[in-house]
Amino acid sequence: MSIAAVSLAGVLLFVWPFLGLGLPPEVPAVAVTVGAVASLALMEAGARRLDSGRLALLAALAAIDAALRLALVNGIGGFSPIFFLVLCAGYEFGASYGFLVGGFSLLVSALVTGGIGPWLPYETFAVGWVGASAGLAGSVVRRLRPSRRSWLPARLDLAVLVGVAIATGFAYGALTDIWGWVAFYRGVENIGWLPGLSAADALARFGRYYALTSLTWDAFRAAGDALAVVALGTPVLMALGRLRARLGYEVVEGSVGELAAA
Repeated sequence: MSIAAVSLAGVLLFVWPFLGLGLPPEVPAVAVTVGAVASLALMEAGARRLDSGRLALLAALAAIDAALRLALVNGIGGFSPIFFLVLCAGYEFGASYGFLVGGFSLLVSALVTGGIGPWLPYETFAVGWVGASAGLAGSVVRRLRPSRRSWLPARLDLAVLVGVAIATGFAYGALTDIWGWVAFYRGVENIGWLPGLSAADALARFGRYYALTSLTWDAFRAAGDALAVVALGTPVLMALGRLRARLGYEVVEGSVGELAAA
């Protein structure tokens, strides 16, 4: 529920160009984004899902990602090393924690690299949803696999995370392209955004814009993230799994009634 409430601000940020409206009034979008991520952290702490140990791990992961982004801002095409830890942390610790790792990683790296601007809210929410998507996928796999880990669940974990890496590699690019589409391609014939467009026309224009400007670039990101998971996913997931067990962190599934009965 907490991640859904926080994500609402991000959803509005991404969908308004498709609602047939003009430019929205100036709002401190970066401040709103920081407030949303901080609010989720406070809600998780209040629910006792983010104690000192998990908060320290969150800070460490965000710092590592910031350092990676500073050392290797981008790899080939749109690939960036920051997504790998976000995917793995979300997969092991759950959707809310994955969102926090992604959101804080982007905010910290933006401060370190000086990348603070109107694009930052789009990037922060998008990479937060990358971690949340991995967390949701991990929750589904934990429901389906046997209680004891074996070679089969380990391979299943890796295969599922590769699939998530590919899907979110394209999704992140499409989401973050919305800001550039409105800011730099406004009024460009057949592909640019214009105030008053119908939802269908806006989606068609954005689809053409994305195919022409970003699809190949995002394919490098998706492939790079997938290769990183294949190459390093097993040891990192094992390490994070041991940390999860040591911190007493358990992603609990089920309804309130089921949990009360348990």
